[in-house]
Amino acid sequence: MSDLKQLFDNNERWAEAIKEEDPQFFAKLAKQQAPEYLWIGCSDARVPANEIVGLLPGDLFVHRNVANVVLHTDLNCLSVVQYAVDVLKVKHILVTGHYGCGGVRAAMRDDQLGLIDGWLRTIRDLYYEQREHIAQFPTEEQKVDRLCELNVIQQVANVSHTTIVQNAWHRGQSLSVHGCIYGIKDGRWKDLNVTVAGLEQLPPQYRLRPQA
Repeated sequence: MSDLKQLFDNNERWAEAIKEEDPQFFAKLAKQQAPEYLWIGCSDARVPANEIVGLLPGDLFVHRNVANVVLHTDLNCLSVVQYAVDVLKVKHILVTGHYGCGGVRAAMRDDQLGLIDGWLRTIRDLYYEQREHIAQFPTEEQKVDRLCELNVIQQVANVSHTTIVQNAWHRGQSLSVHGCIYGIKDGRWKDLNVTVAGLEQLPPQYRLRPQA
């Protein structure tokens, strides 16, 4: 337990600072969870969701995985999306990647890393599909960063293609899926301008009719 003492001490100071600023904060927080945002981001320890956008606990519902991937077979991620959309009624889904992502970089190389290789397969596929475009960038870092952006754009599409999100739109629910990227070197959070806010923005082959 002594190995964790610093963390417990940090927590005590943090909790006291919050209570000093707002004595009722934790009492209000315990009563309800009503965030307007779902953050789908990378597990990278350098990308702390709440801090990046200046929101307190309770304001942001968060799902993180390596390289912020949304797969139609990932029940963990889809369960988070479903709960956020159907139960919490979030209004915005923030798919957020980051420049220099290690997962994206790994998908561009031929090193074998283990189980993670399967997880990154869709990014490797994306890299292959976009190889001519990415080859135009002169340095490895620029190539990685461009694929980080393209990966976010692809994940925005993947989220938008789910029945969860499309059924929300069928119900008339206000819901937008945004693609953003974070710069670890400068701390800036950037909008990639690929927001999807309704069925009409989807390619026809991905639009699903309402359930009967």
